[in-house]
Amino acid sequence: MKIEKLTENKIRIIIKQEDMESNNIDLHKFVLKSIESQSLFLKILNQAKEELDFNVDGYKLLIETFSSSDDIFIFTITKYIDSDFRNFQNTSDKKNLKIRKKTINNDLKMKIINFNNFEDLYDFCNMLFNNKINIKDFCKKNSLYLYNNVYYLILENIDITQINFKKFNSYISEFSTYKSYSKNFEYKLKEHGKLIINKNAVTKIINVFS
Repeated sequence: MKIEKLTENKIRIIIKQEDMESNNIDLHKFVLKSIESQSLFLKILNQAKEELDFNVDGYKLLIETFSSSDDIFIFTITKYIDSDFRNFQNTSDKKNLKIRKKTINNDLKMKIINFNNFEDLYDFCNMLFNNKINIKDFCKKNSLYLYNNVYYLILENIDITQINFKKFNSYISEFSTYKSYSKNFEYKLKEHGKLIINKNAVTKIINVFS
């Protein structure tokens, strides 16, 4: 976990998946502002106070989710004074922490998964089907490309708040070597790769080959 001070009233927090796991928090509960996520925010605020002199006593907090990709979650916390806000003295007390959480964007812009052969891709899609994981629940578009004899499944507009998204991620490593791809690679793939299935690739693979 990394904390950066942007201004006197704003900090940015970069949280990795392992930070979530070490605090026994899954992404779905985190977004829903569970008690566990409140505890993690308290830990963040205490660390920011000690390391960056970012003191939130007497302030309201606005927590904004700006982006999430490759199991990395980025937030900003802005402190501000509201005349209707009753000052609290101890941020280590859960009851005194008043957070208004505003989500700017819960969507991953893109996720690309590579498969060395079509059999691995089919087995992956079939496992999703057998475990009743409907990719449409968290992904607005998924397409399939072939580039340099490797199959690439492109997922776009992924809703990370859906619980099936985490289940989906847990199966990827069984069939694919997870890699992080840049936006430039997406452009390269769409320009030079062969488009196999434009929309609903996972569903069509299951329907045609099962």
